[in-house]
Amino acid sequence: MTPIRHPAVAGTFYPADPVQLHRSVQGYLQAAAIPVGSLPKAIVAPHAGYVYSGPVAASVYRSLQAGGHAIRRVILIGPSHRVGFRGIALCQATAYASPLGQVPIDQSAYASLKDLAFVGFLDEAHAHEHSLEVQLPFLQEVLGSSFSLVPLVAGEATPEQVSVVLERLWQDTATLLVISSDLSHYHDYATAQGMDQATSRAIEHLQMDAIDNESACGRVPLRGLLFLAKRKGWTAQTVDLRNSGDTAGGKDRVVGYGAYVFH
Repeated sequence: MTPIRHPAVAGTFYPADPVQLHRSVQGYLQAAAIPVGSLPKAIVAPHAGYVYSGPVAASVYRSLQAGGHAIRRVILIGPSHRVGFRGIALCQATAYASPLGQVPIDQSAYASLKDLAFVGFLDEAHAHEHSLEVQLPFLQEVLGSSFSLVPLVAGEATPEQVSVVLERLWQDTATLLVISSDLSHYHDYATAQGMDQATSRAIEHLQMDAIDNESACGRVPLRGLLFLAKRKGWTAQTVDLRNSGDTAGGKDRVVGYGAYVFH
């Protein structure tokens, strides 16, 4: 990998033109409800094409706008869609880029993980992975240019392993955890609604064992967050819950999208 991890899905999942991308993300943010409450410790946001999941992602990113200036580092973890491996993949690049600019990677953060056998550098897992990339423009729009990134791609890993990584990296209130995950995939509208509502209840009650392969494509990082949240006594709240049948597309085969905050 080059020193810069360049966009892989710009022009397909979201606009490649920076002006159009800025207007698109701001449009989603402005249309989202203004949240009530303090700055969250962690959020869960979907990662599909913006026309499908953008409104749902914006609903949780809107919760960062008021106090986003206090966030200096983002731990971003999503599932691997293209490369199969065990453990958690780090990235050797010095920055992640989007059409809106570059976000520096906090390489020094990796030092706290060097004794973990299931964590290692695997640039191939990052090169074409969209689950992390699509979060960047939202983060850049709500946090500005004053934050660094710790990007992680999750392969096969236990909730305990993911939790250890997140806890070591999460240092203080200036650090935000972002979990990238969609929910159910390719069911009819009514079936997806029922499944996604059950998943949301499990998230709100921090029931990681209720999150299975059918619940969420980002189940590995999501279950790790729920494991950590339960140990820490955090609370979870559903901010938005919709599917592609609500945003763009038909209702015969939909993908579910949920947005959640943890305090």
